[in-house]
Amino acid sequence: MTSLEIKPDKAHIVILSGAGISAESGIKTFRDSDGLWENHRVEDVATPEAWHQDPELVLGFYNARRQQIRKAEPNPAHLALVELEKAFQVTVITQNIDDLHERAGSSTVLHLHGEILKARSTLDARLVYNLGHNDIHAGDICDKGSQLRPHIVWFGEDVPMYPVAHEITQTADLVIVVGTSLQVQPASFLASAAPAHIARIVVDPKAEANVPAFYLRAPAGEALPKLVSYLLEHGISDLSGIGAE
Repeated sequence: MTSLEIKPDKAHIVILSGAGISAESGIKTFRDSDGLWENHRVEDVATPEAWHQDPELVLGFYNARRQQIRKAEPNPAHLALVELEKAFQVTVITQNIDDLHERAGSSTVLHLHGEILKARSTLDARLVYNLGHNDIHAGDICDKGSQLRPHIVWFGEDVPMYPVAHEITQTADLVIVVGTSLQVQPASFLASAAPAHIARIVVDPKAEANVPAFYLRAPAGEALPKLVSYLLEHGISDLSGIGAE
């Protein structure tokens, strides 16, 4: 996704989704256990240095994560965002590498940190391949003959989709942050990129009210279906009924 056509007849709602929404589908994150991700230090499996030092460990780690994600199912929060498309133009900008938004039925999804169900060339980042039901193993090569790697933005790498996400967020009529908080980058930067006059809604049980927003401190699977029902009934011009702080 590199561009967005704005529909003048519909308000544009931008969703900034983070690890919390996927966690409710059983997908673990490294922040759940003091910096460990499935018993691995993040530095050992999710950095360019780890790839150069032990590519087979990195490939094995992501193969296992890929199997976990394939078994997971979209939860009520993912499905609620699809319902939102009945009345609004909805763009999901996600930090998550899974495909649960797409499987739920969201039509416009931008992945900031890559997609685990894809591989890309280590020689030419433009060569990206859908894995289907396959994994990546040592010796799997791209069309130019170089080893394939996970199509993931590792710690220490540039985030090539961030400028696109920033541009899209500038067109928002409402921003909903779910499964992360406005204290976490890049969600904090993107929420700030939206027009100053529009509302922000934060759906996260641990969110701290440090910036002006409507806060729903509940799990996404519980809060989002109710929020979406409210927006479908009342629109975005009057949000007083969702509990502003």
